[in-house]
Amino acid sequence: MENADRPSYEELIARQGPSVYRLAFARLRRRADAEDVYQEVFLRYVEKGPVFEGPDHERAWFLRVTLNACNSLWRAPWRRLAAPLTEELPFEDPEELGLHQELRKLPAKYRTVLHLYYWEGLPTEAIAQLVGCKPEAARQRLTRARRMMKDLLAEEEWIDV
Repeated sequence: MENADRPSYEELIARQGPSVYRLAFARLRRRADAEDVYQEVFLRYVEKGPVFEGPDHERAWFLRVTLNACNSLWRAPWRRLAAPLTEELPFEDPEELGLHQELRKLPAKYRTVLHLYYWEGLPTEAIAQLVGCKPEAARQRLTRARRMMKDLLAEEEWIDV
């Protein structure tokens, strides 16, 4: 893609920004951390200037860089010293807020696959590529995550088993 064909930063942020922020928040569970990752991802785009083969390649690049930035932030030594805050995204529907709170109880690797599958609409093959595992492992994580979520929802009496 030539420079003349490249989208403006504003167009790119409008197109990829919501997915980047949602994935970062789902992974890190703190608004401030998600905002840091959001900025880091777009800074990396500006610095590296990747050329994409198409919309799917562009989306995959942003999601992969988001996961990498989340992992880097998670491993940062200063993070161990930070006290956890309880932050919630504003939800219009109380049911959505409750579902979000239950989802936060899952381990990160299961939250990530659920998020990528249901909120980003990615197939398991793409999820496997993004999280760095085989497609069978991604399907297994998704199955386990669904089972864990079902158990959590049944425990909180959201659903009847």
